[in-house]
Amino acid sequence: MSKGELARRVRARALAYGHRHINPDATAVRRWLAGQEVRTPLPTLIADVFSGHFGRRITTYDLGLGDEPDLDRPLTYSPSWAVTVESVTELGRADMDRRKFLAAAPFAAAAGIGPSRDWLLNTLDQEPEPGRRVRLEDVMSVRNMFGAFQEIDVMQGGGSGRLVLTEYMNQHVYPLLRRTYSENVRRALCAAASEQTYLLGWMAFDDGEHGTAQRYLIQALRLAEESEDAPLGAHVLAGMADQATLTGNPQEGQRLAQAGRHGLARANAPACLADLWALEARALAVLGDGTGTARAVNESELAFSRVDRASEPEWAKFIDGAYLHGEYANAFRDLDQADDAAEHARQSITHARAQNRARRGAMSQAALAVSHLQRRDLESAHSAGVKTLDLARRVKSSRCVEALHDVQRRMVPFGNHPLVADFNERARVLLAA
Repeated sequence: MSKGELARRVRARALAYGHRHINPDATAVRRWLAGQEVRTPLPTLIADVFSGHFGRRITTYDLGLGDEPDLDRPLTYSPSWAVTVESVTELGRADMDRRKFLAAAPFAAAAGIGPSRDWLLNTLDQEPEPGRRVRLEDVMSVRNMFGAFQEIDVMQGGGSGRLVLTEYMNQHVYPLLRRTYSENVRRALCAAASEQTYLLGWMAFDDGEHGTAQRYLIQALRLAEESEDAPLGAHVLAGMADQATLTGNPQEGQRLAQAGRHGLARANAPACLADLWALEARALAVLGDGTGTARAVNESELAFSRVDRASEPEWAKFIDGAYLHGEYANAFRDLDQADDAAEHARQSITHARAQNRARRGAMSQAALAVSHLQRRDLESAHSAGVKTLDLARRVKSSRCVEALHDVQRRMVPFGNHPLVADFNERARVLLAA
C-alpha cells in the first residue's frame, strides 16, 4: 500500500479505538520509515493495520516497532474486548514461532483467582435473550472443525494434533475476531473461538506445557464470557481446576470447580456439572477429605444420570463413563481406598476399550495398577502396568508418561523383585522411544 493509504488506515484504526488526536499523513509515514521513534499507541495501531491486511497476526516486534511479545499478557483477564483479541492472537503466534520459550513459562498458581471471579460475577449478571442465535457459515465451519480436533485429542493425545490446531487458529479463527459482525454473530463466534482456544490449552496441558496451557485457558474463559454461554465458561473453569490440582494446588482446584458450579446456577448442563463435581472430588482427595470426596463423587454420578447425550454440546462429548469413572478412580487412589479405586478403574477401562480410547484406558490401567500395589498385590499390579505401557505407546500424552512414572515410584518398596525389574525395563524402552 502507499504511504498515504497506510496513514489513512492508521487514522481509521485510531478513530475506532477512540484516539481522535492521532492523525498521521504520508509525511509521518516517511519519518517512521526513516527511523523516527513511533510513540504509543501508534505501534499497536500500525500492527493492527498490517494484521488486517495480511489476514494473520503481525506484532509490533515483527515491524521493528516494539519489544518481543509479552508472554505474561495472556495471564490477564482483561475487561477490554480489544485487548482480549490482542492477547489471544499474540499467544497463538508465540505458540507457533517461539514454542520452546513459551513452553518454559511457569504455571502461576494464583493467576486463576481473578479470572474465575470476574467470569462468575459477569456471568451471573447476564440476562439470557430469547430466540436462536444467528450463525454465519464461517462460524459454523469453525465449530464443525472442533469435533475433528477434539477427536484427535481424545484418541491420540494432546501432543498429536496441537501443532495443526495452532496453525488453524492463527490462520482461520483468530483473524475472524477482527472483522465486523452483528451482536448475535459475535457471540456465536466468541463461543466457537473459546471452544477451540480451550482445546489448545487442554492439548498443551496434556502435553505437559502448563504455562502455555494456563494462558490459553484464561483467554478461553474471557471469550466464553463474551459468548454469554455459561456452560462453556464453566467447562473452561473445569479445565483450570484440573490443572491446578495436578500441579499441586488442590485448594485452588476446588475453588475453581466451585466457581464453575455456581456459574451454572441458571443453566441446564448436567454433563458439565458432573465434570465439575468429579474434579472437585479429585481436589478434595488430594486434600485428604474422604467424606467430601465421596459426596462429590455421588453428586457427579447424580448429575451424569440426567445427561441427554443428544442435547449436550460437542465439547461435552468426552464427559462419559470412561472419563468420569477414571476420575473417580484417581480420587479414591489418592485417598488410598484401593477397593473403590479398583472398581471405578475397571469400569473406566471397560468403557475406554469399547471406544478404543487408548489415553483414558492407559491412565485407568495405571490407577488399577496402583490400587493393586496399595493391597500389596505385585503380580496383578505388574499385569495392569504392562497394559498401561501397551496403551501409552499408542498416544502422545505427558499425562500417560506421568502415570507410568507414578506406578514405577510405587513399586520401589518391592525392591529388586523380578516383576519390578521387568516393568522398569519395559517402561525404559517405551520412554526412550
